[in-house]
Amino acid sequence: MIARILPFAAYMAFIALSAGISWLAGAGVVSSAWIEKADLWLYPAKTAVVLGVLVFFWPRLGELKGKPFGGAGEIALSVAVGVLVYIAWVRMDWPWAMQGAAAGYDPFKAGETAGLVLAGVRIFGATAVVPVMEELFWRSFLIRYLVSPRFESVRLGTFTPLSFGATVVLFGLEHHLWLAGMMAGVAYNLLLYRTGRLWPCITAHAVTNLALAVHVLVTGEWKWW
Repeated sequence: MIARILPFAAYMAFIALSAGISWLAGAGVVSSAWIEKADLWLYPAKTAVVLGVLVFFWPRLGELKGKPFGGAGEIALSVAVGVLVYIAWVRMDWPWAMQGAAAGYDPFKAGETAGLVLAGVRIFGATAVVPVMEELFWRSFLIRYLVSPRFESVRLGTFTPLSFGATVVLFGLEHHLWLAGMMAGVAYNLLLYRTGRLWPCITAHAVTNLALAVHVLVTGEWKWW
């Protein structure tokens, strides 16, 4: 259980730390300049810590071993789902479907050279670290734990209305764009049910995040980051 929860918990702890710094700045305890510095530099630290936790627990993650895909068709399906989620995501930024304000992440506030490094770290984190961490928590652990506390005995892709609905809602509420998050949660859950494997979900999630990264860098619309 801990192998699937701790990477996610570490990720959320950094989000809480960033929120705490913003609160302290708003209360006048620390300089408001700390907010921008925290936004820029906590992400590389968060990526490194979560990656380290994932590497440490990797031997325990049996669902990531063995045959990752059922064939070329599953790979194509995973990529297609990822692209479709991206297309829908960037059209769902309605004010009523957001939690709070979209701060965005502009790495080039740190300067051109540092910005290139931070952008590279952001892309790596969003495409190689976050999809593994989140899919392990949501679609390996929680969706099965809601079927049975002995979740490892539950086959990947087992459907129940409670586990489906709860993971969709909670996955959505994790994101600033909560409705878009729920849409993505539905798509990734359905992919899990279709394939019975975790790697297609990780792949789709990574494709979505990569497409968003390309979108951000091409358009300069940092709010999507």
